[in-house]
Amino acid sequence: MSRLKLLAAIAVALTVPLLVRAAEPPAADAYRLTGPLTHENLAIYFVHGKSRPGPVPLTLQEALAKKAVEVRETGRVNELQVTNTGDEAIYIQSGDIVKGGRQDRVLSVSLLLPPHSGAIPIPSYCVEQHRWSGRPGESAATFDSANAILPSRAAKMAMRAPKQNEHLSGADSVYARQQMIWNGVAAIQGQLSSSLGAQVASPRSRSSLQLALENKQLGAKRDEFVNSLQKAGEKDSDIVGYVVAINGHLNSAEIYPSNGLFRKMWPVLLRASANEAIKDTHGERQPLPTTAHVSSFLGGARDAHGVDQAVSATARVNVRESAKAMMFEARPAAAPATQWINRSYLAR
Repeated sequence: MSRLKLLAAIAVALTVPLLVRAAEPPAADAYRLTGPLTHENLAIYFVHGKSRPGPVPLTLQEALAKKAVEVRETGRVNELQVTNTGDEAIYIQSGDIVKGGRQDRVLSVSLLLPPHSGAIPIPSYCVEQHRWSGRPGESAATFDSANAILPSRAAKMAMRAPKQNEHLSGADSVYARQQMIWNGVAAIQGQLSSSLGAQVASPRSRSSLQLALENKQLGAKRDEFVNSLQKAGEKDSDIVGYVVAINGHLNSAEIYPSNGLFRKMWPVLLRASANEAIKDTHGERQPLPTTAHVSSFLGGARDAHGVDQAVSATARVNVRESAKAMMFEARPAAAPATQWINRSYLAR
C-alpha cells in the first residue's frame, strides 16, 4: 500500500472522543493471589475469585473456527467490521491479532458481540505495514484466524492509553498511534530475532507480526514456557485472572468475570506472555515481586478515580490510573458498571 493511500485511509479512520463523565471506584473484589510460578524469566501469579453466573461467551478464536463470526475489511486501515452470525455471544479482547484481509490487524478494544449482532465497526491498527492486497491462499476481504495477542506492553500502551498524544486530535492522533504500533512491531521482531539468534520475519511478508509469531524456532521455544505453566492455570476452578512479571518487573494483568472465560483465554494469553518473555530475554533482571507488591499493583489502579471512554458504538472502557499501573475496565455500552467483561492492567 502506498504511503499516500495509507494516509488517506487513516484520515478517515474511526476516532472516538473521551467522555467527560467520571465514575466512582468499583467495590473491592474478594480476590486472592497465588504464585509466582516461573519458567526462565517469566513469572505468573494467579488471581482467584468468585465467578459471575451465566453462559460463557465464545472467544474470537473459537467463533472464527466455528464460522460463527465474520471479520471483514472496510477499506480503512483503522476500522474493521465484525458480525456475529451465531446464537452465542462472542468475546473480543483488545490486542487480538486477526490474520488475512489486505493486511493483518490488531483489534484495539474489548467488547461483547451479541448473537446475530449485525455488522458492527471495530477500531483496529495495522501490524503488517507493507501490504494492501490478499496474500496467496487468503481472502483480501475477510480474516480467518485470531490465535495470537499483541506481545508487547509498550505497544498495548501506545494503542490504548488515552493521554498518549493528547496534544493531537482526529486523524493526526490515529496516525501517531499507528506509527508507534509499526515501530513496536519492528522492535518485537528485532528483539525476538536477537533472543533466538535467527530471523523471525517471514519471507511471505517481512512486516507481518502474525507471520513472525508463527516462526517455527520461536514456536519451539514458546512451547517450553507453555508446557511448564499451562496446566497450573487449569488446575483450580476459581482462577479468574493472572498477573505477569518479566525479568522480575511487573508487566501486565488480565482479569475476567468468570473462571470459564479465563480458561478459554488462558492458552492464547500464556502464549503472548511467553512471546514477550522470549523477546525480553536480555533485559535487566531483578528479584521477583512479592504477592503484596502484586496486590498493590492491582488495587492501586482499581481503586483510583476513573473516566469513561467510548471505544465503539457498542462498547466503552473505564480508565483508571495509579502511579504503578493503568487499568482498562471494558463494558458493553449500555451495561451497568457491575457487568464489566475484562479488567486489563498495564504497568507504567
